[in-house]
Amino acid sequence: MGLPLNNVIILPQILMRVPIRRSEVLAQSKKQSDAFLTPQAIKRMQDEIVRLEKNDRPEAAEELRRCAAMGDLSDNAAYSYAKMQLRRINSRILSLQEKIKYAVPITIGSDDGRVRIGSTVTVETGGLQTTFEILGSQETNPLRGRISYLSPFGAALVGHKVGDCVTVISQKGDVKYTIVAVV
Repeated sequence: MGLPLNNVIILPQILMRVPIRRSEVLAQSKKQSDAFLTPQAIKRMQDEIVRLEKNDRPEAAEELRRCAAMGDLSDNAAYSYAKMQLRRINSRILSLQEKIKYAVPITIGSDDGRVRIGSTVTVETGGLQTTFEILGSQETNPLRGRISYLSPFGAALVGHKVGDCVTVISQKGDVKYTIVAVV
């Protein structure tokens, strides 16, 4: 039979919170996103949007219609895949449109001889000269000499001019760089 109703204990609804770790909060606070983009990057994004809207999305929509015509949608793996592909394309279009909407175009070069976003800087250390472009974080490629102004090295260079000596703290120790040219 069961317990009488007067022996039932009703607990209030307990709301659970996901614990927030201090390291996660610190990591989020250190993350800086910027919208600095070169005009070439903005143009590439616009071209990709056009390609996705004119070519890829119509093809994906047609494939979705074709797969939907096959019958039972609950067991149709081709339909699920086609739907996922169309969602991926739409998501990419929205993402690119958001980036372009908030983009801050970078002016290439340096007017006053100081390092800034858009400058090309030649530095010397230990007799070796290396050239870097200082760009926004979305276009960095250290292997091609494109570094972010938010990186430790980029941040150390910004605001300095030819002849200045800049010290960059790295895992291997402090490294001194002399700015040779700013374009």
